Amino acid sequence: MADGYARVSGKPGVAFVITGPGLTNTLTAMAQAKADSIPMLVVSGLGRSDTLGKGLGRLHELPDQGAMVATLCHSETVTDPKTLGDVLDRAFAAMTGARPGPAHIQISTNMMGVGCPALPPPADLATVPLPFGRLRGVANALNAAERVVILAGGGTRGHGAALRALAESIDAPVIQTVNGRGILPLGHRLSVPASPSIDPVRKLMAEADQILALGTELGPTDYDMYAKGGVPDLSGMIRIDICPDQLARHPARHALRGDAGAVMAALLPMLLRSNRSGGVRAEATRQAARAELASLGAALPGQLAMIEAIRAANPGAIIVGDSTQPVYAANLYYDHDRPGGWFNAATGYGALGYGPGAAVGASIAAPGVPVICVVGDGGLQFSPGELRTALDENLPITFVVWNNAGFREIAEAMEAAKVPVLGCSPSPLAMEAFAFACGMPFLAIPPDPAVLTDALSHPQEGPRLIEVQVR
Repeated sequence: MADGYARVSGKPGVAFVITGPGLTNTLTAMAQAKADSIPMLVVSGLGRSDTLGKGLGRLHELPDQGAMVATLCHSETVTDPKTLGDVLDRAFAAMTGARPGPAHIQISTNMMGVGCPALPPPADLATVPLPFGRLRGVANALNAAERVVILAGGGTRGHGAALRALAESIDAPVIQTVNGRGILPLGHRLSVPASPSIDPVRKLMAEADQILALGTELGPTDYDMYAKGGVPDLSGMIRIDICPDQLARHPARHALRGDAGAVMAALLPMLLRSNRSGGVRAEATRQAARAELASLGAALPGQLAMIEAIRAANPGAIIVGDSTQPVYAANLYYDHDRPGGWFNAATGYGALGYGPGAAVGASIAAPGVPVICVVGDGGLQFSPGELRTALDENLPITFVVWNNAGFREIAEAMEAAKVPVLGCSPSPLAMEAFAFACGMPFLAIPPDPAVLTDALSHPQEGPRLIEVQVR
């Protein structure tokens, strides 16, 4: 929930959880936030300070709760109420000072009732200085190139205007990773809203004489999701990232540390406008990428059409995805009409059950904006209680459940690998009865885009569930 709120609001999401199981249940969401660079503060309880580490069998006891979380992110214990302000400053610096991500604060139960002095104003967060001395070299390389291609990752979120201005200045196609989708306006002539895992997009990258990678970790769930290798050589790229660790992980001709938006704004006056056939190259790639879907799987075009039906029925909506087949299809090729309005957990950490809770957070962050959660019947069983939360908060979320009676994506991968298919057919929920138990309207439809568009056009008050009966 905090993750979805942060993605839509642009501000850190905050979750308060109980000791022990409250925190362990939250670790999966924290790992997804870390993988996708989402600022999330988790504040948890901790056992009494005089019992910690003693193995007394107390309620919610763990050997070392803070150490467990510290393997994932910044974690700190409040040992004195007077230090709370400093602890919060350090947590926010960890969440937002460089590469965004989760942070954790824990407070012993015996300290929760202790008075706390008024907190001082928050400390100013240090900013990463722009590498002005090296920007001219980057600008010269971009000006000298004839076939620039831009890779736009999640680090470009919130910087759509700067990215558009830069791309138009050097006439460069913009390949968007999943976390970068929607960063350019729908249908922009330079937009390539397609996965660098598929051949037409890789061809565009291979034919470039200069790659500019902006805020992307170049991870395999975006760049090699089929694990077949063949990613074009990127060692000559210009790479901009706020995280120094990322810059050390892949060779680059120019590697600059900095916020993507600030670097783009500083570069723009140094660039020479020219026509480099960027629109032609982008259009050819879009057409080839879309055509490629059918060769990757006969069902993919139809699954993509369902996502496009949602966009057509609800312009400007926020579509939150779980790990389910239509979301996988759209991650390969899909152009959204709202910056930051397409996100899911099917890349990066890949947590099943992410979608419903994230949709709740997204709806809270954007009141009045349609929110559609696309989740499979298998993924829904990981977090069904989030639908009750949507009802309790009277949030107008549409839960579109892709019911293929199991984990079909996993089953098909096992079949392709010629191994026995095991554990992929959990007993499906009776969706109508489940919706009734949750107290929300229900509609069952076939996997037909026109029928889905019609279903989404009906007036809505509060949450509702639409079951797409695939099998």
